[in-house]
Amino acid sequence: MEISGLISAIVIGVVIGVLGRLVVPGRQRIGVLWTIAIGIVAALIGTAVASGLGVADTDGVDWVEWLIQIALAGLGVAAVSKVKVRH
Repeated sequence: MEISGLISAIVIGVVIGVLGRLVVPGRQRIGVLWTIAIGIVAALIGTAVASGLGVADTDGVDWVEWLIQIALAGLGVAAVSKVKVRH
C-alpha cells in the first residue's frame, strides 16, 4: 500500500466513523482514535460486503456501499461504547 492509499484510508475512516457516531443516538463514550479505527474497519468490511453483493463499483456515487459502511460504523460505535461503559 502506498502512502496515498494509507492517507485515503484514514480520511475515509474519519468520515465513516463520524457519520457512524451521528447515526447512534445518545452520547458515545469513545475517543477520536476509536472513532477513526472503527471507521477504517467499517469502510474495509463495508467495501468487501458491497463487492460481494455486486454494488461496490457503479457509475457515479456508490450510495449503497456508503450506507453499508455507515451502518457498520454505527454498529461498531455502539458496541465499543457499550463495552467502554461497562469498564
